Amino acid sequence: MKNLDIGLLRTFLHVAETGSMTFAAQRLHMTQGAVSQQIKRLEQMLDRRVLDRGKSGVYLTVEGERLLIKVRTLVEMNDEILSALTITEVTGTVRMGVPHDLMVMHLPNILPSFVKAYPSVEISLMAGSSTELTKSFDSGLLDLAIIEEPATHARGELLAMERPVWVARRDGIAWQKRPLPLCLVSETCVFKPTVMRELARAGIEWRNVVDYPSIEAITATVQADLAVTALLPSTVPPGLDILGSEAGLPLLDEFAISLRLPAHGASAACLALAEAIRLAYAVEEHDT
Repeated sequence: MKNLDIGLLRTFLHVAETGSMTFAAQRLHMTQGAVSQQIKRLEQMLDRRVLDRGKSGVYLTVEGERLLIKVRTLVEMNDEILSALTITEVTGTVRMGVPHDLMVMHLPNILPSFVKAYPSVEISLMAGSSTELTKSFDSGLLDLAIIEEPATHARGELLAMERPVWVARRDGIAWQKRPLPLCLVSETCVFKPTVMRELARAGIEWRNVVDYPSIEAITATVQADLAVTALLPSTVPPGLDILGSEAGLPLLDEFAISLRLPAHGASAACLALAEAIRLAYAVEEHDT
């Protein structure tokens, strides 16, 4: 009787979740060629194709769809068993950077289960724009960071892809005004270049509304119908609406939510938190 290789199944899972050999390789810290070879070995073991390759990525075959349902459970069970049997307690402090919007809307889905599983790990959080956090990570002030960056220039390990949307008060009229009243989370907001460029291309003049921006100030300003803003769909606060194409505002560039880790020397605590982040985003992607 054949035995399934968890390593091959894990690689298949990451390829299926990202739809890309390249992004899966980034997640797994492998070369794209190694990922391709592992998928080939899995298909040989199963004696059937699980992926189809196309110009825009890879796609699950019917057999691959059936396999994926079971693979996620097997990989999670494998990790749970190994975690339960690991005697060495993980300790230490992890300096973690998170963008303002993800701090509010994403972090609550990541940290509670990690804190429960690793009670001896202390997390020191730094909030900021992705531009600021990238500088802090590159200068060694952070052990780990979640970064929002243009998909075409993403350097980190891919966690998710989203396109910023225009957000306004439900039944508000701010989006109809010209110049367009606009507020962004900070002067160094990573979405600002695409917002400015696309508004200019559309010939839409704009004006800044908030002098001291923060995610709380932005939310309050938009809820008061004083301005519109640009946010990732998954970070839109309750009570605010995503504007449709009928609003006449331009389409914005797609962004990657990426994980930044040191290439070498990351602590056990840092690696454990990184894996918890990957799992949280994988579960969220699967649920949606």
